[in-house]
Formats: sequence, C-alpha cells, structure tokens
Amino acid sequence: MAFEVAVFGGGVIGLAIALELRLRGAMVQVYSQNSQAAAGRVAAGMLAPQSEGIEVGPMLDLGLRSRSLYASWTQQIEQLSGQDSGYWPCGILVPLSDAANRDRYPHPAESPGQWLSAADLRDFQPALRSDLIGGWWFPQEGQVDSRRALYPALRAAAIASGVILHEGVALQELVVTGDRLQSATTEQGPVQADAYVLATGAWSGDWLQLPVYPVKGQMFSLQAHPDLLRHVLFGEQAYIVPRRDGLIVVGATVEATAGFSPGNTAGPLQSLMAEAIALVPALADCPLVETWWGYRPATPDEWPILGQGPAENLFLATGHYRNGMLLAPITAQLLADQILDHRTDPLLHAFRYDRFSIHDSSTHQPLPALAGLSASTSQ
Repeated sequence: MAFEVAVFGGGVIGLAIALELRLRGAMVQVYSQNSQAAAGRVAAGMLAPQSEGIEVGPMLDLGLRSRSLYASWTQQIEQLSGQDSGYWPCGILVPLSDAANRDRYPHPAESPGQWLSAADLRDFQPALRSDLIGGWWFPQEGQVDSRRALYPALRAAAIASGVILHEGVALQELVVTGDRLQSATTEQGPVQADAYVLATGAWSGDWLQLPVYPVKGQMFSLQAHPDLLRHVLFGEQAYIVPRRDGLIVVGATVEATAGFSPGNTAGPLQSLMAEAIALVPALADCPLVETWWGYRPATPDEWPILGQGPAENLFLATGHYRNGMLLAPITAQLLADQILDHRTDPLLHAFRYDRFSIHDSSTHQPLPALAGLSASTSQ
C-alpha cells in the first residue's frame, strides 16, 4: 500500500514538496485555503543567494544548493505540465553607490562574482544612473516569473503527476497523541495520512506556537521596451526584475508591523517608485501596469523552519521569508528525503523548529506546543 502524505499549504513550497513526494511514489493530497495569498504567488522570483548578501554559513549553503537545482527542477516541471516555467538565468547585477558596501557579498569558490568598475558598469547596463561607484555581477544567479509562469506550471505538473488538490479548504485542527500526529481536520472533515506537512507560510503560527509572522511587502510592475534592462538589478533600496517581454517588476516594501492588513497604500509605493527611478531614470516614463501585495513568512532569525516537527510524523516547511522561490527545490528534496527515506541531511539541523529558545525573545510564547485552533485565515 502506498505511503500517504497530507500537505497543508498550496503555495509554491507546498506544491513543490507534494510534487517531489508524488514522483517518489507517495500518494499526496494538498489542502489549501487561499493559495492566491501565498508569498510565492506574489514574489518577484529572484534567485539571489549571493546578490542578497547572505552571510557565509548554513543559509548561504542552502541557497546555493537550491540555485544549483533550478535548471533541472524547472525542466521537469515544464515536461510534466507542458507549460513554460518562467526560469531565466539572466544573472544579477548589484549596483553600489557606497564603497563601504563592496565587501559584504559572499564569493564561494564555486560561484565567484565579478567586480565592475563605474565605467564597466555603465557599459554593461547603460540605463543605470551615472554616479554609481561600480557593482557586483553574479552571472550564475537569475529569476523565475512566479506569478505568470512558475506557479501555474507547478500546479499543473503536480496535478499531472497525480497529486490531489483540495482548494478553498481550511485546516481546522491538528490532533496529537504522544509523539504522533494522529489526524488533522479540515472544514470538509478528518484527514488521515501516514505523514503530514505543514507549509502554510505566514499563517503557520495558527497551528504551532512557532515564531512565524507576516512581513507585508508591496510591489508594482511597469511596461518597458525589452531592451531597456536584460539583467536583474539588486539595488540598495529596491530591486528591479525585468522579464523577457519587457515587463519590469519592482519591489518590495518591508512592513513588519502591518500584520495581515490587505491592500496597497500610497506612501510605501511612492517611496519604492522613487528608489527605482533614482536607480534607473528611464523608468519614470514607463506605464504603470499593476500593483499588488503579499505576506512574507518571517522568523526572528530570518531563516526557514524545515524538517521533522514536534510529532514524529509531522514535518515543517515554513518561514522562508524572502527566499521561498529560491529555496523551493531544495526544500522539496530535503523534506522528501526525510519523510520517505528517513534520511536527514546534516544541513537541516540549522533549520530545526526547536532552534528557538523555550521562550522566544520576539513572541514570548512557549515552544513547541501543538495548537488545536480554528483559524480565520490559512493557506
């Protein structure tokens, strides 16, 4: 009889795990209340462990490993779905105006960056403003068009592989006895499985007393000529992500106290637009296409929570913060290894749920109790 897994959360992380499990032979059902609100559905899709300046250590290692999986992972998704994944290894440019920031970017031996002088930078990307001191070029980094391509392709690939999706279905209760999660209940009734995965993003605190909380981000897009920008720009105050068809995605605000407040607001968007135009002046003449917002699932140390949880058959994949799109392939691989093969990669130790103190300094809530709660909003 096939091993059965229930995945709660139908965003990119939940679907990536579900697809990997199914391709390894498990029977998988995904329950999602509102996948449209998932951070991965609204992200710009940068694949930028070095450009983001992640410090040398487990988080950078996780990001580099995941980035190395992207080409084969998206190729598999495209083959299963028959759709374009939106993956584009276009490289990322980090333009700098302050020499003090030059040395904060990691350069592992397998993925060195290239420093461009001010003159080289102008030749490489003429649309940038003229007073920059130079910039780092990371040719191995890139992007994925998560909103228009990857998410729908991933969803289609999961369905094609045999994953069963239950959309618009809210998780209501988790029932634990001893060291096992015995069952879960949704608004449609009980869910029985051999293993359970909690991948509900910023809503994960509804089910476990984990320090996962929303950090709202607002973004906008512009339409430009496709030749204006051909590489992602990771600026000091904004990032600019050009798509192949000339659409330009600009992000993102970081609103840690906004909670789940919905909607776009004028002030943060005005500031974001000003930063983008200051970096690439020609953007001032580009038509505005769309504005949107989402909720990053953050933790106090800004690292995800991955692996086995407080019950032996409960597995966690949440708290990816800014890096959900980047980390989707490695999260799926490591979780599937642990769930189906009982094999725990040493790297997962740094991302355990119990790395936080018994009383987390941000939430002052005891960890890690299981919560049998009714949530008003959950993925």
